[in-house]
Amino acid sequence: MGAWGLFIAVFLACAVEAVEATTIVLAAGTARDWRSAMTGMIAALGVLALLVAALGPAISALPLTGLRLVVGALLLIFGLQWLRKAILRASGYKAVHDEDEIYRTQLAAAASVPGRRFGSVPDWYGFTLAFKGVLLEGLEVVFIALTFGSNARDIPLAAVAAGCAVAVVAAAGVAVRAPLSRVPENTLKFVVGIMLTGFGTFWGAEGAGAHWPGSDAALLVLLPGIALFALGLAALMRRGRSGRAAAQGSVAPAPQAGPPAPQAGTPAPQAGPPAPQAG
Repeated sequence: MGAWGLFIAVFLACAVEAVEATTIVLAAGTARDWRSAMTGMIAALGVLALLVAALGPAISALPLTGLRLVVGALLLIFGLQWLRKAILRASGYKAVHDEDEIYRTQLAAAASVPGRRFGSVPDWYGFTLAFKGVLLEGLEVVFIALTFGSNARDIPLAAVAAGCAVAVVAAAGVAVRAPLSRVPENTLKFVVGIMLTGFGTFWGAEGAGAHWPGSDAALLVLLPGIALFALGLAALMRRGRSGRAAAQGSVAPAPQAGPPAPQAGTPAPQAGPPAPQAG
């Protein structure tokens, strides 16, 4: 993989995670306290930086063949999960990821909790909410940067790409002070799922001892092939879902022409009161 391919792959994958983390920080700052939310974000970024500094050299020292086998398998697992969800969303079987709704939910949850000061942090809940969101999403960013960078033997470039993705998304969030609903996150997740699946398959096979025709050029066939398969599967599932919905809507019970006929053996109604008996 070339330098630009590595940069674009890491940038897109990390941008998806940065959108979710930024949404959480914006909700914490808007509903609670901006100082506490920003402090929690900075603390989480510090923890992530320490992880990168500690794990980066250790991963780079591992044998390349074994590293590609393990990392390829992990990327394939993550990629297939992302791709499965993206196909379900595209076909209508799963609700589309709505950043507006996530923002409103986070905002309501944050506003309902009473404030509590802890040390120099004015609002501890806002701090922990931002810290947890950035740390959890940031761990995926670190994983993506380290795995892609270690396989390409260029962790610094992967770290720069991840940092650029986080900086761009964070700047957009701060500028609008609103959820990043205009970012086509579902499309990004579809693309990233294809890329993770493709690179996971490529590196996993190389780690197992296989040799791809054309070496890295095989990705130019592998990635479009996975994309066409995923798009075709989504279209097929969407058509099947529409057909079932149309069939269910066309089947309706036939209306009855009149009241039900009396069953055999039912006594006929009397025409009037019974005649009086003689004597």
